[in-house]
Amino acid sequence: MTSREIRQAFLDFFKSKGHQIVPSAPVVVKNDPTLMFTNAGMNQFKDLFLGEAPIKFPRVADTQRCLRVSGKHNDLEEVGIDTYHHTLFEMLGNWSFGDYFKKEAIAWAWELLTEVYKLDKDRLYVTIFEGDASEGLDRDMEAFDFWKQWIAEDRILLGNKKDNFWEMGETGPCGPCSEIHFDMRSAEERAQVSGQSLVNADHPQVIEIWNLVFMQFNRLKDGSLQTLPAKHVDTGMGFERLVRCIQGKTSNYDTDVFTPTIDFIAAKSGIKYGLDEKSDIAMRVVSDHIRAVSFAIADGQLPSNNKAGYVIRRILRRAVRYAYTFLGFKTPFIHELVPVLAAQFSGVFDELIQQQDFVQKVILEEEVSFLRTLSTGVQRFENYVEDHTLINGDFAFELYDTYGFPIDLTELLAREKGLSVDMDGFKQALQIQKDRSRAATAIDTGDWIVVNDDEGFEFVGYDTLTAKTEIVKYRKVVAKNKEQYQLVLSVSPFYAEGGGQVGDSGELISEETGEKIYITDTKKENGIFVHFTNKLPLDLNGTFVAEVDRTKRLDTENNHSATHLLHAALKQVLGTHVNQKGSLVNADILRFDISHFAKMSEDEIKQVEDIVNAKIRANIPLKEERNIPYQQALDSGVTALFGEKYGDFVRVITFEDQFSKELCGGTHVKATGQIGFFKIVSESAVAAGVRRIEAITGTRSAAVIREHFELVHHLKELMNNPKDFVSALGKIIDENGALKKEIEKSITEKSLALKSDLEAKIEQVGDVNFLSTLVDLPNAEAVKTLAYAVKGAVNNLFLVIGAEFDGKPSLTVVISDDLAKEKGLNASNIVRDLAKDIQGGGGGQPFFATAGGKNSAGLKTAIERAKEFLS
Repeated sequence: MTSREIRQAFLDFFKSKGHQIVPSAPVVVKNDPTLMFTNAGMNQFKDLFLGEAPIKFPRVADTQRCLRVSGKHNDLEEVGIDTYHHTLFEMLGNWSFGDYFKKEAIAWAWELLTEVYKLDKDRLYVTIFEGDASEGLDRDMEAFDFWKQWIAEDRILLGNKKDNFWEMGETGPCGPCSEIHFDMRSAEERAQVSGQSLVNADHPQVIEIWNLVFMQFNRLKDGSLQTLPAKHVDTGMGFERLVRCIQGKTSNYDTDVFTPTIDFIAAKSGIKYGLDEKSDIAMRVVSDHIRAVSFAIADGQLPSNNKAGYVIRRILRRAVRYAYTFLGFKTPFIHELVPVLAAQFSGVFDELIQQQDFVQKVILEEEVSFLRTLSTGVQRFENYVEDHTLINGDFAFELYDTYGFPIDLTELLAREKGLSVDMDGFKQALQIQKDRSRAATAIDTGDWIVVNDDEGFEFVGYDTLTAKTEIVKYRKVVAKNKEQYQLVLSVSPFYAEGGGQVGDSGELISEETGEKIYITDTKKENGIFVHFTNKLPLDLNGTFVAEVDRTKRLDTENNHSATHLLHAALKQVLGTHVNQKGSLVNADILRFDISHFAKMSEDEIKQVEDIVNAKIRANIPLKEERNIPYQQALDSGVTALFGEKYGDFVRVITFEDQFSKELCGGTHVKATGQIGFFKIVSESAVAAGVRRIEAITGTRSAAVIREHFELVHHLKELMNNPKDFVSALGKIIDENGALKKEIEKSITEKSLALKSDLEAKIEQVGDVNFLSTLVDLPNAEAVKTLAYAVKGAVNNLFLVIGAEFDGKPSLTVVISDDLAKEKGLNASNIVRDLAKDIQGGGGGQPFFATAGGKNSAGLKTAIERAKEFLS
């Protein structure tokens, strides 16, 4: 079977068992502060396990693209080295939300593997949870009894808590799990050593392929376990490993999941795969990493210098570095793999083929940039080893952190020079960085404390800015040593941050006491709206009026609706290739990132502004459609954003059917006239192939127009209200330029006039012509002109000039080139020393340097002390 057939067989099998087949969620996670990337198939169903969203389908199956490169699930450094670790991988999964449990999950897993995929039953082993007395957890005999109906008891092995008790995180749903392992060794090897002893022993040919998790408990903040009201099944099968087992390969990279990209790399490099370990590892690294980077970019995460963007940049740079070091690629080529990958996943994950050109160009720009950095880093290394016999740990970390050198590359370069690396020092520097990063983002979140157990949740913020409500639950959160509280309300008019729009703020007012609690922000977490506040109400059980900050909301709506008009206008002016790549909408400004590879001209900006403002003046009414079936919305021509996870039913926002029609969950104006006026204030590059537009609307744009009008009015008054303001201003600028040249000429003449005076004061100290003096000149340029004039006329010169500009002291040191070389005098070192007297600092070159300071009284001391440098 091909990999495509294997994937489809899984989906077809579970569809036949009554499962709803759902699409993969984007690999980039939104609305979950605990995750950067989707790292397991269950992530998109997290709110269902937590009981925070209604269950539409009790049985679900899918193939989910996952990324494991951060946190405890970090396989990055193993990728390419072994045959089965990956950054991005597919996880085939089937779920039961309070429906079937262990019996069916086990029976269907066995049926699929042995009857559909025809895997050899004699190569299969399963594990069950052995129990944990410290937590009062018994051995999972229920799973054991179900498994022994299908497999010999000696192939059912006991697993400890680490291997066979799955937990979502430090808190949350968890439960015992049952792993299925496959022994890929030859018959001879299996006859000599039983596979039982190799399960979970990191043997490269005895591998876990499927994990059946039985969620029965909820882990609380204090570490205790609470039985869940409903039992769930969460399974995850590594697609790449499964394909390897079915296709009988000894490595995941030998399957048709990876051979298309590896064959391309081999042909491009002229190096055959399978002949040399180092080049083989490099090809595996590149073929794996291009998948992770391509899908992350397609799902909306661009490479950058922070958070998730930094992770993606690091993966790409690791691929470039391996290609550079072991495959001989000194020019970009990794971007050429994108079309190969897009074709391979066509019909499976079409996000990539739909954005192929964009993804390819982003990767190309990143390659070009890093190859330049890599070359600089190599030169930095070469310069360092000229003066060192050991690669210091701090320097190795600098190469790692600044130039993207993994430590193994530094070790490789060091070995070629016969040197070693201080690994302890490197690990210490790396740990300090990790600790610093962890401390900066550490959040201590308590358990939810339920106030009203039976309350549901309703968002009413599309229709009203006030609502009567109760507190459903709350918890305390400590971040950066600041204590806050999070509230969940039964009814809320507060919009939760999403789709680029910031969350609402406002007040929670007690109906009984009138007490007011300020809501600072609102965010969505795993499907529920969380309201942030700095203190709790005195009466948590009372009834409240939730009231949104009306001014902030209306200004934010102006900007949000303007982004929809802007998006449509950009497609008209720049082309249909333009797609949204990010946005920020708050009360002050709108920021809109688009896929476009050229700077917008002034004329293009004007055209876009004119189109948007024409739509604003037309006062187009909002057409809002809620709960529209997703496919029906797409068929109607609506614009959907890449990287967004849409539900089965969506909300459609339309401003004129043939102009702007988008899927959106944000809040909007009732008619475009409310926006008032639209003005673009900046257009810039934010990443490779991505332009950022910032604009203002409503009260902010009115304030800016007024400010500019008043400025022009004031300038006209200063110029006695000329008829032709622009011509008059141009004339003044020309006159000012001419006067400035006259002044500069006068200053130059004055400084040159001092040349003879200074030459007359020079004294000879040995073979050095020395002078240290104060001068009265208006600026540093005049002093520099004077200093170079004296230097050009006097040999073996050591000249120190002190001056004062606008009350600030200045020092200039000039030394003849020959004198600097022969006597070892260094103007830069001397001026730094003398600058201490004027409480300042400076530097420059060995023959010319300057310094500035704060203490003019110290100038005399510095001038008198300069002669000491000749002794």
